[in-house]
Amino acid sequence: MGITITPVDPADQGAVDAAYRIRAAAEAADVPDFPPLCRRRFEAGLRHPMPGVMPVWALARRDGVPAGYLGLILRQLDNTDNATVDLFVDPEHRRHGVGRALHEHGLRVLRERGRKRVAGMAVSALPDGPGRDGAGGAFAAAVGGRPVLAQVRRRLDAARLDPAALDALLADARPAAGYRIVRWRGPAPEEYVADVAYLEGRLMTDAPLGDLEWEPERIDVERMRGMERALDVRGRRCYHHGAVHVASGRLVAWTLLDVGPSASWHAFQQITIVDPAHRGHRLGLLAKAENLRYALAHEPELRFVDTFNAAANGHMIAINERLGFRPVDAWTDWQLTL
Repeated sequence: MGITITPVDPADQGAVDAAYRIRAAAEAADVPDFPPLCRRRFEAGLRHPMPGVMPVWALARRDGVPAGYLGLILRQLDNTDNATVDLFVDPEHRRHGVGRALHEHGLRVLRERGRKRVAGMAVSALPDGPGRDGAGGAFAAAVGGRPVLAQVRRRLDAARLDPAALDALLADARPAAGYRIVRWRGPAPEEYVADVAYLEGRLMTDAPLGDLEWEPERIDVERMRGMERALDVRGRRCYHHGAVHVASGRLVAWTLLDVGPSASWHAFQQITIVDPAHRGHRLGLLAKAENLRYALAHEPELRFVDTFNAAANGHMIAINERLGFRPVDAWTDWQLTL
């Protein structure tokens, strides 16, 4: 029968289940310290996508058996020449042409939709880190991709966190005169949501992108609220801290950490960003440290927090190292020009 590729209809629960099983098996093999793939988050990616994106999924069958899954994200509000890709092959079906068939199918879809570039990530081992299969990066190179951004995942083990050391760090990073710290869970308070949208939109401008061809993202209040609703559908429990510039009343620093519904022992440290006009006051360190303590106080099962940083982002890496994050593995963004 060979390899067949079919689109995934969001209403076809059987196909969605098969895609879930493939990705879950692949992640368990490739990144075994990750939490098990959250079904709620996975399905929401297709049925309740983030605002401004269109998901296009496909399922590969080898001799009639589900063997691989492709997820394309087509942006509609910005970066309309770009796409991002997830491509996973069940470990039992690797090295039989499934990945190549999905890749070729994806290229046809992208060309039909007028896309010029596609980007995806692949994991590899660090010199002193746990073993990782570098097949993803080898595949990306074999199909003509370019490594455009080097990242490192770091992990914090909360069991090793010294409360006294954290208190000392917070005392050292106390807010400069003219700033006050605020916090919240879930959606941003109405008085801060416009500032949160502005800071979110700055991320792809301020963060090191290496050679990745990516436009700044246009985030307004409506889109920000849509992102919050999408996170809620995914069951993500979100913890925020920020710094308010007292004279203007604006939120000028912001950090987010979120915990999933199916693995209360694990969280992702997401964005941390400070408005350029207010840098140099250790607001990022203060917000991140306070937010970590805030989340731990409300999540008694939380043990591990993962975060990703561009290898060139020395400032944020230094903050994370001070908090106790340690390198685990390397991740490379690959980009292919069609």
